[in-house]
Order: sequence, then structure tokens, then C-alpha cells
Amino acid sequence: MDALTAVVIVISSFIIYASLETAGNYSSLLRVVDVSVDRAQEILDTPQMDISGEVISPETKDITAQDITFSYEKRNVIDGISLHIPEKTTTAIVGPSGGGKTTLVNLLARFWDVSRGTVSLGGRNVKAYDMDSLMSNYSFVFQSVYLFHDTIANNIRFGQPDAPMEDVIAAAKKACCHEFISALPDGYDTVVGEGGASLSGGERQRISIARAMMKDAPVIFLDEATANVDPENENELMKAIQALTAEKTVIMIAHRLKTVEHADQILVVDHGRIVQQGTHASLMEQDGIYKDFIGQRREAASWKVKQ
Repeated sequence: MDALTAVVIVISSFIIYASLETAGNYSSLLRVVDVSVDRAQEILDTPQMDISGEVISPETKDITAQDITFSYEKRNVIDGISLHIPEKTTTAIVGPSGGGKTTLVNLLARFWDVSRGTVSLGGRNVKAYDMDSLMSNYSFVFQSVYLFHDTIANNIRFGQPDAPMEDVIAAAKKACCHEFISALPDGYDTVVGEGGASLSGGERQRISIARAMMKDAPVIFLDEATANVDPENENELMKAIQALTAEKTVIMIAHRLKTVEHADQILVVDHGRIVQQGTHASLMEQDGIYKDFIGQRREAASWKVKQ
């Protein structure tokens, strides 16, 4: 072939190769988009929780669950639990990891709806409440505390955005966090990093308790609130929790003896069922999970490092 034809063929081959390479890249991108759209559609097709209802102010703050069940796909996580938590009492929920403790608390707080049975607050099914009306009765202190990228003062007054600074400081003092906040460069105007990364675990926990105190809800949910706190901060945190829970209905998940032994009732949850129920004294007289649990904790507490 002549030189001109050869040059045209070479140029054309480069054009065709570039087009095929682009088509291959787009094909890969289209597969990713297709999978992403399918996953997004699955989320959009998930039935929404009905959060409409009445604005209700219950006369009592007792919580009752009647034969409730809950499943993840086809696996029962909560299987026919019934319980009653009287107003202004403390209920501790203990049990093996994976037994259903956190799921049970999420159902009592109506983070999720039960598959069967009913959960009621003050004698009314929680589904009858408008969601804002229901949540106005609850405060939460979780094991993992999330703080917003904002000032400490605004994180504390999150439940009451218009609260005056005097109330913020009063809540901080009750939660035993006023001293360390005052020692920060900008005090209550110190901006914490996203998630509160600039503070220690104990400091975040105490700010979370101050936030719950500002809300002053009659029902308190504590999900292993002292699990990740170092011994130096534990006493301060326990004082803060005692101030928070005074004269409240308290539901707590706990693994430490000092946080459960004074509870009005203890529920031992295993495999989605309540397998033991009673006070610390009565459960210690029974052979079972709770007695073994306390024995293991006491044995661990007695360990010493030899020098």
C-alpha cells in the first residue's frame, strides 16, 4: 500500500482503539450504576414507619410490652417477650452478647416497630402517639456518643435550642463536666470536632448526660453508658448518671455490677427471651446466667498484675 493509505489506517486504528477503550470504561461504569440503582430502589421500597398519631401527654410513665416479637428477615431476635416497667423505677437488662438486649431497648423506645404484640407508654400503644409527642418523653445516653461540629454549649442545649446559658451551665455542673469545659481555651464556646473527636470518651459521655438533663424527659434509656470509660472518669460519670436518673423511669443495658445491683428489677435476656427476672438478691439465689455473670465479673475484678 502507498504511504498515505498506511498513515490513514494507523490513525483510524488509534481512533477505533480509543473508542473501544472508552466504551469499555462506560460499560463498567454502567454496571456500577445499575447495581447502585437496584440497592437504592430496595431502600425506597422499604415500608415506612407510620409516625403520624395523636399528641398525647400520658398521665403515668410506666412501660409495658405484651408478647412482642421482632425478626431480622426470617430470624427471630425477640421472641415473645412480655414485661412491665413501673413509673420511677430502674430496670437493668443484662445477658450474653447477641442475646437481644439492644434490640429490646430499641423496640421499647420505638426506634423500630414490633412484628407482633404491643409496646405501650402510660397505657397507650406507642403507635398511637405522634412521633414528636412520643420522643418528648424519652432521653437517651448511648455507649457511642455523637457530638455535632458545633460549640459545646450548643451540643448541650440540643434538646432545648433556646435555653439560656445559665441553664446550660447548671446542667453541665450536674453532669460533672463544668470543670473540664471551663479549662478549655474557649470554654463553652469551644467548637468540638465532628463526632466530638477532640474530647475523650468520658468527656463525651458527660456532655451527653448534660444534654439529656437539659431535656429533662421522664424516661431515660442508658445503653452501656459506662462501657468505654476509663476508671479515672467512671466515678464522675456514675455521679452524673445518678443525678440524671433521680425520680425517673430508667431502662439500662449494663455489664458492670455496680450499675445493676441496685436496680428495682433485673431482666436477663438470652436468645430473644427473658430467661430470668427479679432483684439482684433474688437472682443470686438462683443458678443461672445472672449468677454466673456476677461471678465472672467479681473474679475479673480481683485480678492483679504481678510485678
